[in-house]
Amino acid sequence: MSDQRPVITQATKVALAKPKSDYKPAHVSPSKRAGRRYTIRLWSVRHARSLEWFYARFADLFLMLHPLWKAVGYSRAEAPVKFVERRVKGLMFDCRMCGQCVLSSTGMSCPMNCPKQLRNGPCGGVRANGNCEVEPDMPCVWVQAWAGSQRMRNHDAILTVQKPVDQSLRETSAWLRVTAAAAAGRAKSDEAAR
Repeated sequence: MSDQRPVITQATKVALAKPKSDYKPAHVSPSKRAGRRYTIRLWSVRHARSLEWFYARFADLFLMLHPLWKAVGYSRAEAPVKFVERRVKGLMFDCRMCGQCVLSSTGMSCPMNCPKQLRNGPCGGVRANGNCEVEPDMPCVWVQAWAGSQRMRNHDAILTVQKPVDQSLRETSAWLRVTAAAAAGRAKSDEAAR
């Protein structure tokens, strides 16, 4: 018989000291769990062309609802629309609700997911495998944006220089803002046509 005792590591001590619970995290490593949150975002980039088509129809529908938004009042419609927008865009694109959505020009890859929040391309620190220099397990938002934009009909839109983020618009609905701007543009063109 050997008189060696089993080695108890610090991790084992921490695991034994944790309160007991019926919840078990399905034995998924933290890095695999972190990777899952990128899965839908990457799916959106791979399907950028069909999402571009869908978004164009959705924007038309919202524009047709302009009389309703105007009657209700855009400020009163803000809360319920923002609630839905946050859930939908959060799930699909990991949206940060900057209020100035540019998904249609960045291949359905939200630039606000960049740890440096760059709006006009990668920082130059992209790793050789296409991952972020700040978060090595995360695919670079801009590498994904370029790939997604090349799948879209309007693939040159990614070359348009974006203005800096207006922080006063954070946590507001980009859908309503785009609709109001499109309605104003339509009214101005109708007026000029007369």
